[in-house]
Amino acid sequence: MIEVMVVGALGKMGALLCSTIEKQDDLRLVARVDVRAGEAEGPAGPPLYATVSEALAAAARPQVAVDFTVPGAVFATVSAALAGGVATVVGTTGLSDEQLGELSGLAGERGVPLLVVPNFALGAVLLMRFAAQAARYFPSAEIIELHEERKVDAPSGTSLRTARLMAESGAAHPHGAGETRPSRGLAADGVRIHSVRLPGLVAHQEVVFGGVGETLSLRHDSLSRESFMAGALLAIRGVGDLQGTVVGLENLLEDDADAQGG
Repeated sequence: MIEVMVVGALGKMGALLCSTIEKQDDLRLVARVDVRAGEAEGPAGPPLYATVSEALAAAARPQVAVDFTVPGAVFATVSAALAGGVATVVGTTGLSDEQLGELSGLAGERGVPLLVVPNFALGAVLLMRFAAQAARYFPSAEIIELHEERKVDAPSGTSLRTARLMAESGAAHPHGAGETRPSRGLAADGVRIHSVRLPGLVAHQEVVFGGVGETLSLRHDSLSRESFMAGALLAIRGVGDLQGTVVGLENLLEDDADAQGG
């Protein structure tokens, strides 16, 4: 039985994860954390605390913490979880490279794994993998990512991770550099990213590749937040087997495929 603490438990993603965990036979939700704990108890369930430190000081001793907070809070909450010796899954985007480096150092000091997941939807993870493969064969590519209007960060963590994987594949996209017009999007790792924020959207991403006389489009659509739950459960169950800091759910997908094959 894996004991879990969810941070940001009163948010839409956090609340859904809490209810999903409680339906699993091998997981037990032992603590919920949310800054709004003093305002409302939210749905009935395990104890609700205002901070990670309060939760760890109480009786709850989770093996895994999952962060679904906001970009402005994620660094502090993840730091507190790691300092408490808890293996941590980060589902909140917005961490800078410098902050990730600090968290990685803290995880190393405490000897606990840290898993940073830009997107829990399995289809989105596969899209990133396919985009990295396609990037080696096309001279130019751009990313369009679309999310609900209340998403705080732009570009999304998924689009930034996609651009990074495309760059790490060894691909060069010269058309993504040197352009300064705002309408041309943000250049990240040589790839232009265009962000759309509208009501009615959940999470969507398209990568468009251009070559001589042809284009290739890869697209993934999350139509509801339930699409993220399979990946979140995979992360909770697999983070304890990781060493150090790992970015991307695709690392667990590979391990899972190897296990099924062998």
